[in-house]
Amino acid sequence: MNRVIPCVLMRAGTSRGPFFLREWLPADDTARDEALIGAIGASDLLQVDGVGGGSTLTSKVAIVSKSSEPGCDVDYLFAQVGVGQRSVDTRPNCGNMLSGVAPFAIEQGLVSAQDGETTVRVFNVNTRSRIDVTVLTPERRVRYDGETGIDGVAGTAAPIRLNFLDAWGSVTGSVFPTGQRIDLIDGLEVTCIDAAMPLVILRARDLGLTGREAPADLDADLALLSRIEAIRVAAGRAMGLGDVSGSVVPKPVIASDGDDANSITSRYFTPRRCHASHAVTGAIGVATAFALPGTVVSGDDGRPGARAISVLHPQGRIDVEVSIDGAGPDARIQRAALVRTARKIFQGELHLPPYVFSKPPEGDKPMKQLIAPAVAAVMAIAAPLAMAYPDKTITIVVPTAAGGGNDAMARTIAQKLGPMLGQTVIIDNRAGANGSIASEFVARAVPDGHTLMLGYIATHAMNPALQKLRYDPVADFAPIGLVGYSPTLMIASPAVQVKDVKDLVTQLKAKPDKYAYASAGAGTAPHYAAELFKLATGTSMTGVPFKGAAPAVSDTIGNHTQFMFPSLFTALPHVKAGKLRAMAIAGPKRSPLLPDVPTLKEAGVDGVEVQQWYGFFAPAKTPKPIIDQLNKALNQILADKDIIKRMEDHGADVETSTPEQFGSLVKSELVKWKGVVQRAKLTAE
Repeated sequence: MNRVIPCVLMRAGTSRGPFFLREWLPADDTARDEALIGAIGASDLLQVDGVGGGSTLTSKVAIVSKSSEPGCDVDYLFAQVGVGQRSVDTRPNCGNMLSGVAPFAIEQGLVSAQDGETTVRVFNVNTRSRIDVTVLTPERRVRYDGETGIDGVAGTAAPIRLNFLDAWGSVTGSVFPTGQRIDLIDGLEVTCIDAAMPLVILRARDLGLTGREAPADLDADLALLSRIEAIRVAAGRAMGLGDVSGSVVPKPVIASDGDDANSITSRYFTPRRCHASHAVTGAIGVATAFALPGTVVSGDDGRPGARAISVLHPQGRIDVEVSIDGAGPDARIQRAALVRTARKIFQGELHLPPYVFSKPPEGDKPMKQLIAPAVAAVMAIAAPLAMAYPDKTITIVVPTAAGGGNDAMARTIAQKLGPMLGQTVIIDNRAGANGSIASEFVARAVPDGHTLMLGYIATHAMNPALQKLRYDPVADFAPIGLVGYSPTLMIASPAVQVKDVKDLVTQLKAKPDKYAYASAGAGTAPHYAAELFKLATGTSMTGVPFKGAAPAVSDTIGNHTQFMFPSLFTALPHVKAGKLRAMAIAGPKRSPLLPDVPTLKEAGVDGVEVQQWYGFFAPAKTPKPIIDQLNKALNQILADKDIIKRMEDHGADVETSTPEQFGSLVKSELVKWKGVVQRAKLTAE
């Protein structure tokens, strides 16, 4: 029996795909993805059994809903559906499909149209960024026809203006996530940039190319593709994204001179084939790299203010208006805007084939109507225990941005956990609100073992001790097991003129707030350690909170903040690379990885010992057999010599536990840090 759902098929920018309200799709994410696979017809390369067109450009989906984000009108979740493979990827973003979101939202009644034109503030769920989308709405009706043409699309249509407000560093936490505007990878200078889309940009001439080659010619050069992929994977690690060999980001770009001083030629890869034209988000990233000084493709005009830049691609050009604040090394991107068009192709009912669903669309309602309520209740309790676990993709929610120590730890374990349990395991980075967003999400998830969380000292002890939250770190979670510990390291930007800890204290006492410290947010270990340091030394430093450790570290590398107290696990790679200077260990003993770095107590500062711990949690009421199965798998992974070495090389000591032991640790840590909050008079402000 086919499942029938409403659907609007749209051409948006140079892409095409179905648009859905979130309520039209199954509530369960697995069933939702199966519905999208059926809608596109992803199972075969030609996609003859769906509305796809046999290309990644026509295998895109937009899911729209009323936004719960303050100040935003609608949420937009982009999904890239596979071509010839049953897959759905919600990690990337698509600016082309974004151009259809506002017309769709207005026509579906999510936003009231204004007479003349209507601006819809869209919250992109994939990158957690905001975009203002302005469409023509004469007489309060969406207008699709017009005289605006965009390269890669036949005919003309009404203009749709996209104004990206805060897409800078939305994936990695920093516009230049390596801390530099030029990096050397495989003997080539590259720029790793996160502006609307993480990119690694190479000069065409460095690869022996003109940069004007046709996409088909580039795709036919297998040696070139292999080298680009190797550079992309290395860049992914340098950008803090971990192993990206199975991911579509970062995207590689081969760039060359444009036709004039305000244009640049780009060949954009998706990532293993050259795009027939160019992605909108990729164009913003290329234009940003061109406008900012110090990159491999920086233009001659580095003046601040608004500037129109043309990104030339195989089918024409995309004109981007960027606004720059500051000059030289201090230049920062403020916003970027461009014009797209969209057209509604059809609106109606989409029939989904039954073979895409792993479970029948309709449950066993007739059976439930026939049995007594008491028997039904018993069956409901017993069902989770009897089911074959796991029976679908497992999601590990990480409460920090990609690139930090928590993210690296989760991905290391996920690579082993998937094969061990016989299911795909994906990482879902939900940074923000100092870990509260991720914690609330997991606390309210279905307790079936398919949604897990890598929690740590901040989410389950420090932040709850500091302020009242909308989740209970004990009552709302089922502990699975401890992963390990990592000491806190006091680090400094290499550019800061401080000899050692004693010299820093002297300078701060002479000039309070002379320096600023970065933290991963209020209630995190870097915040606690910095405040305890200030208390113990009687000094003052301005605190700058970030959405996770990765962007905080990045800004410290760039000397926008001068000090930080991250975990050794997070900071060690940067210390080894010479991007950060280790000043002291905020713990009871020195680290064998940095034997010459003293403890803060040895440096004359007593009372600052912050040992960070990490562990896995499931939602409360997850059946005990599932918790025990996960604990057994986790402990087996942590017994692997390669895993132990990888953790230790990054400054973390592996330590396992039973679920009960881990639960006791969480309770005791909560009591401990509540006492610290009272003694130090810490606040969330």
